Amino acid sequence: MTGLGGHAPTGHTGEGAALGGRGVRILITEDDGPLAEALQFSLAQSGYAVDWVANGAAADEALKGDVFGLLILDLGLPKLDGFEVLRRLRRRNATLPVLILSGREKPEEKVLGLDLGADDYIVKPFSLNELQARVRALLRRGQQGGAAPTILYGGLEFDTVRRSASIQGKTLSLSSHESGVLEVLLHRFGRVVSKEQILEQLYSYDRGVSHNAIEVYVHRLRRKISGGGVTVRTLYGQGYILDYVNH
Repeated sequence: MTGLGGHAPTGHTGEGAALGGRGVRILITEDDGPLAEALQFSLAQSGYAVDWVANGAAADEALKGDVFGLLILDLGLPKLDGFEVLRRLRRRNATLPVLILSGREKPEEKVLGLDLGADDYIVKPFSLNELQARVRALLRRGQQGGAAPTILYGGLEFDTVRRSASIQGKTLSLSSHESGVLEVLLHRFGRVVSKEQILEQLYSYDRGVSHNAIEVYVHRLRRKISGGGVTVRTLYGQGYILDYVNH
């Protein structure tokens, strides 16, 4: 498999972590292959869908679509440097959170990056724990309108920060796949969601996930959330709808 821009990923892409009101898909723009793979693996293990490109031109092209919830951006990129990627992004998208990773420690470069619209700036080398904490902080900050971190329908409660679901206070045992699908459905409660929408929201471009896999996750979810007053209905040829049992 290949990632965006034809660069090989680690193969450890994951489903979207539940912050910012939806499953989160992250784009890493980094020309250091081993570092990018470590970042991709670490973030995927935390439940995020992760794509990686190794040059600025590929990043600029990927960012023209509205599928990412966060950009991790190196400055010293081939073809198009990170500052120019950021300039172009902000002309199109004023809200996408951007975390700059750079070996450049000069204060004037940090100031320029922040002035161009970056939300945070971390200097290499750094710990993966620190990176994860900054990612979580940016996603919390980016919640539109200060959206509440908990979603509640009937007896089903979903904590978007901890990515956990419970019914009447009893925590459900959900895999990361199931949590991701559930959150997508919760944020579209009462509306039809197609399999394509679920795949686009939760998986990286290179992820080989089939429609059959989505069917399996939904089947498991339907069983696990029974008793919460809500259910997932299948609308053949259209997709799924999460709604109250009696509707």
